[in-house]
Amino acid sequence: MRILARAVALIAIIMLAAGARADPATGDGQATLSLSATLNGGAGAPLTGGLRWRVFGAEPDAAGAHPLIVESALAQPTLTLTPGDYVVHVAFGLASATRRLTLGPEVRSEQLALSAGALRIGGTLADAPIDPSKLSLAIYVPENRNPQGKLVYSKAKAGDVIGLPEGSYHVVSTYLDTVGGRFVPSVASNTGKSAAPAPPATLPSNSIVNADIKVQSGKLIDVTLRHRCATLTLKLVNKEGAEALANTTFTVLTPGGDVIRELVGAFPSLVLAEGEYVVIARHDAKTYQSTFEVQSAMDRDVEVVAQEPAKEGP
Repeated sequence: MRILARAVALIAIIMLAAGARADPATGDGQATLSLSATLNGGAGAPLTGGLRWRVFGAEPDAAGAHPLIVESALAQPTLTLTPGDYVVHVAFGLASATRRLTLGPEVRSEQLALSAGALRIGGTLADAPIDPSKLSLAIYVPENRNPQGKLVYSKAKAGDVIGLPEGSYHVVSTYLDTVGGRFVPSVASNTGKSAAPAPPATLPSNSIVNADIKVQSGKLIDVTLRHRCATLTLKLVNKEGAEALANTTFTVLTPGGDVIRELVGAFPSLVLAEGEYVVIARHDAKTYQSTFEVQSAMDRDVEVVAQEPAKEGP
């Protein structure tokens, strides 16, 4: 019995030693691949967002394209794959990296290095953060002294970390306006008939802020763009403080006569950049006009008083 016990113990020790020397395996013949990415040659910590991973088959199909096997928007995904040859691609904004891998039935980690920097854009109004849904951001590469020479990123969102190759960029931030009232398109339809008022929509306002940015490889650049605008509610009234008249058409213009927007309703609202404006109100075939000033973050009502022009004497 002692000899048998010693033999069993010896076999157990040999098996444990063999297991310690063996490569990690999944046990079901599949490969488990964990992925991560860093900036600047892997010198920094792994990125935690803004990545798009795609794994392709290494061999092209009959059409010459590499078949997409799996994709993930997780920053550090763990994928289960059949052993074989693959091409791993990661995109971070406009930056990307690729690596070819041969996988066996194993557990494996791979980290790809991105030669890029990162940009995070935010907006403020009166020193308060602007809701990202109210900003439209566009990133350009300047060309031939034109700051908006080439649009390279039109889907940027405030607060997102956007990967960009090292270089100079021009950022444009537009404050979005949710129209309060029916919007009147400035161009009629192709039928030649007058365009019908559209339902409330989100439209770009005239509050636009620009910035020139230089992105450096391996660095995250935080940029805050300060908007100066306010929300104005338009009303046509018989006297100051009276009830607004329904079915009124408002046209808002710059002092130079450029049309900003046309709206229909009793009290439509719109976002305007800081400055001076002219508003024309049309109701019951009569036209009334007034001027007003917009101050940053000072939301208020703008009343146009329906007064007949003074009659000249005999």
